[in-house]
Amino acid sequence: MHRPLLTAAVALVVVAAPACTDDSASAPSDLSAAAREGFTTAQTNGCFACHGDGGVGGATGPALVGLGGTTVNLTDGTTAVADTAYLRRSITDPGAQKTAGYVLVMPANSLSTEQVEAVVAWIEETSGG
Repeated sequence: MHRPLLTAAVALVVVAAPACTDDSASAPSDLSAAAREGFTTAQTNGCFACHGDGGVGGATGPALVGLGGTTVNLTDGTTAVADTAYLRRSITDPGAQKTAGYVLVMPANSLSTEQVEAVVAWIEETSGG
């Protein structure tokens, strides 16, 4: 009965979210060139709209900063280690393993393999890995 309203609300969040980020922030200078590129890729592709400014976590998406190597609780009751393979899959197939505690599923994206690798590098470097 309320499905059209929910669909409209989700669509609004997905469409409007990239406009709500602060794209004036820059990547920390102590990161590798690949990780700085990953930060910029995440920033310019609307990732911070859900994952918080700078990737520190938001109301609709978990933190990306510090995520690498941690254990992630999934909606199916299992856990996964946020290793390189998990991070790649989470970016390229967002609905494959949903993080517990978040209602919205990350929308599909059109990042290139190189962009995905850069984002993974950024996540891992901000996690000490």
